[in-house]
Amino acid sequence: MKPVWVIDDDRSIRWVFEKALAREGIPYRIFEAAQEALDALEQGAPQVLVSDIRMPGTSGLALLQNIKQRHPGLPIIIMTAYSDLESAVAAFQGGAFEYLPKPFDVDQAVELIRRAIGESMREIEAEEARETVPEILGQAPSMQEVFRAIGRLSQSSATVLITGESGSGKELVALALHRHSNRAAKPFVAINAAAMPKDLLESELFGHERGAFTGAQAMRRGRFEQAEGGTLFLDEIGDMPADLQTRLLRVLSDGQFYRVGGHQPIKANVRVIAATHQDLEERVRQGLFREDLFHRLNVIRLRLPSLRERREDIPLLAKHFLAKSARELGTEGKRLSEAAMNYLAAQDFPGNVRQLENLCHWLTVMAPTQTIEVADLPSELKSGDGKAPESDWVGALEHEVERAFTRGETGVLEGFAQAFEKALIGRALARTGGRRIEAANLLGIGRNTITRKIAELGLDAKGGADDAG
Repeated sequence: MKPVWVIDDDRSIRWVFEKALAREGIPYRIFEAAQEALDALEQGAPQVLVSDIRMPGTSGLALLQNIKQRHPGLPIIIMTAYSDLESAVAAFQGGAFEYLPKPFDVDQAVELIRRAIGESMREIEAEEARETVPEILGQAPSMQEVFRAIGRLSQSSATVLITGESGSGKELVALALHRHSNRAAKPFVAINAAAMPKDLLESELFGHERGAFTGAQAMRRGRFEQAEGGTLFLDEIGDMPADLQTRLLRVLSDGQFYRVGGHQPIKANVRVIAATHQDLEERVRQGLFREDLFHRLNVIRLRLPSLRERREDIPLLAKHFLAKSARELGTEGKRLSEAAMNYLAAQDFPGNVRQLENLCHWLTVMAPTQTIEVADLPSELKSGDGKAPESDWVGALEHEVERAFTRGETGVLEGFAQAFEKALIGRALARTGGRRIEAANLLGIGRNTITRKIAELGLDAKGGADDAG
């Protein structure tokens, strides 16, 4: 531990602190002027600083302001014989940890210093955590291979195809590839090909001209243009409709594209990273995915292992996610007992890292004590079905709701309800190729209801030409 610095022009005060800190075994340095401390600061900062507020030369408040600019996390205790409100307000406004009026009880002063030391240690640990936590966590050999591949690709603009199960972290790998490339200063833009209907996906990818379709009241730049000079991440590429596969192939081969309704070619200086949880070779054999596009995307393939293939990483990830959830929710962090940790490490986690993160968020909210035991785990996990609380998507929904509440949002029900309906109807329309009656049957609603919902949610910009068969 670094020493505690005490600054006071009163010799008797300095003597009291010397004796008290020595008795408590707390390392210290004593100064009689603020300038002496500022000079010593060139060789390193203290653990805690205790300073008088009124001294000849540089005042305690001026010292506080100077040090806070250079070491914002350093706890500073301000002392003064002038126990007035103005001094206290000035000290706290300047960022003081605490205000200590003279005369003070020595034991009380030492206890205050111990509190400040604890705060300083937590700040240091938090800073070290921020500096040392990598973009992707993993110590398993299979993850080390992924890290090495990211390193080898850092100076390349080659197209990369990331494969792996849902929730295994494919977007994190894509983002790491971008951040370590020579395109890092340019945008990283992501789009999920499975998350929206075909007509919307085309406009999202390539943009549209004004008047290109009903409701296109202004020109809109697509994701390719938004990612100019940077990286475009195409998630769940295996679900891309056939005609959009053709358009994407043309962009990759010619380096240019047209907006929907446009006639002028637009050059695309974009690195494409694609990802899928599906077997693309099998989809090629089934005629569901273009073979020439597959070969264009499959320049370099990066396989991301499932969580059950790297069980040794589960404790590391669980600790990280519990700490992350505690920070987001503003609560004290929880820890897993050895038995609970061993139990988790033995689970299959079909939802992979995302499922584990949702579980840790659930435990942060629901576990009754700070130490989580096996009995505190959700019943679904203990029953052996390997599912997250309720299910993976429910855990994700709860996570997003908690984040909204943490941000201070109110009236969130309507927004989440609309997003839920939009996702369900959008996926049903994608599954049926835009045929409303079939989509309505899948959802268990009437034709008039789905037509009204499509209009309300803006899911069908062309007005929804109905079923042809």
